[in-house]
Amino acid sequence: MSNSILSASATGASFLILLQVASRALTFAVNQALLRFLSPELLGVSAQLELFSISVLYFARESLRVALQRQAHGTQAIVNLSYLAVFFGTPLAYVLALFWLRSDTPAVPYFTEALLIYCLATFLELLSEPAFSAVQQKLLYKTRASAESSATLLRCFGTCVSAALASRTGVNVGVLPFAIGQLAYALTLAVVYAYKTWPVAKSDGFSLFPERLQPTSMKDNSAVLGYFSTPLLRLTASLTLQSTLKYILTQGDSLLITSLASLADQGAYALASNYGGLIARMLFQPIEESSRNMFAKLCAEPAESLVGKEKEKVKDGGPNPNLSQASKVLTTILHLYCIISLFAITLGPTLAPILLQLVAGKKWSATSASMVLSTYCYYIPFLAINGVTEAFVAAVATNKELYAQSVAMGIFFIFFASSAWFFIGQLELGGSGVVLANTVNMALRIVWNTWFIKNFFNRHNSKFRLAETLPSITTLAPAVVIPTLMQMRPGIGILGRFGIMGEFASMGAVGGMYVLHVLYFERQFLKECYRMLRPSRPTS
Repeated sequence: MSNSILSASATGASFLILLQVASRALTFAVNQALLRFLSPELLGVSAQLELFSISVLYFARESLRVALQRQAHGTQAIVNLSYLAVFFGTPLAYVLALFWLRSDTPAVPYFTEALLIYCLATFLELLSEPAFSAVQQKLLYKTRASAESSATLLRCFGTCVSAALASRTGVNVGVLPFAIGQLAYALTLAVVYAYKTWPVAKSDGFSLFPERLQPTSMKDNSAVLGYFSTPLLRLTASLTLQSTLKYILTQGDSLLITSLASLADQGAYALASNYGGLIARMLFQPIEESSRNMFAKLCAEPAESLVGKEKEKVKDGGPNPNLSQASKVLTTILHLYCIISLFAITLGPTLAPILLQLVAGKKWSATSASMVLSTYCYYIPFLAINGVTEAFVAAVATNKELYAQSVAMGIFFIFFASSAWFFIGQLELGGSGVVLANTVNMALRIVWNTWFIKNFFNRHNSKFRLAETLPSITTLAPAVVIPTLMQMRPGIGILGRFGIMGEFASMGAVGGMYVLHVLYFERQFLKECYRMLRPSRPTS
């Protein structure tokens, strides 16, 4: 059973990674075109509007999504509960919009109209939540990829076309192109999900509209008002506090930069964090989503899924094969993340300013974005490791353990706020200070997650060895000198006449040699990763 779960999760992760790569590449190309026409101030305002949308969606659906992945219920129970996202998200959008309008409104054209369009787009995106939940439950990753890729394509098209038309006619439309693109995204998402999921609902005997639950579709016979599964509601309620604290800690950088920095600095930070977070959104986020689903299935009531000798071994106190598989997968992902992190911290800080100048031009590289982007490279390892370890905690923790995590996160927020005050207020590091404060926050969360994971496997007679997640000494050793070699820029005398491209080629040669070195000495591990993603079929 564990192999089938792993295979399904690997397929899902592959689809999501390809989706993220394609959508980010398209978004990146669009942003490159728009950067030539946008000022840092305008990009800062668009970041504020995006924060508004993210805030509403997060509070309306995050705890619901995690709860629905944690427990196995009928699809109708999941669809019914998903409508709570619409029920709570709609008034939340109204309240937050009022707050945004009554605060210091940015002095850009059509800001109010753009905010209203974002409200409508957020409502439409929440309407797609029931179909999304059904797709996740049925592991229909192709449907999700189809909906999200179509939506991303039309968002880029709507943003570019409206910006181009405004530029051609000489009309200053401010941030309206971003709002039009967001509306196109949300509308497409709702339509495609409904169109693709409707036939599945008819064939599998569930409805995309709320329907009264039958006792056979629930683990127990209790349902609030006959529609909402009581266990799922309890789990959602226990996750709500944790989600609130997690939001403050995760979106703390956006909240801090919005309240403490000028619009120009906000635009520079938005650009740097968007580029710096490309790896996180394209690779880490899909793996985190798929692994959370997989860990929940492998670790939930593990003995029930076993048969024969395996079940007898577990009864006698032996290790559970499903848990051993979960430990192996988690160790493998963390090992892979450590290798990627090596590239981020050795090559990233030196290459980042040159890459920024190449893709965004001298106007942006002259701002604080270069320094923020270099600092962000050191933050990537913490972001990656926290993501997958927190996914494991969310998949297996009990309500009591989730409460303990929430208390720990409250304490971490004090450290986060204190470090932000020190880095931004005292050292005046601006956007780089926000990144450093976030690094402190992530480090504390990783420590707590690691402690929980080790205790979890020890309680279930399984092992999780932290040392196995680290690359070999041969892989690590050259990392000490690589940054220095890259700054020396060997061969720049020959390549100097090619300007910035010559610098990039010179440093890229050193970086490329180190990448080959790592791939060679980690080749056995990489072969293992491939075999894990492509488990051998049982012979008949």
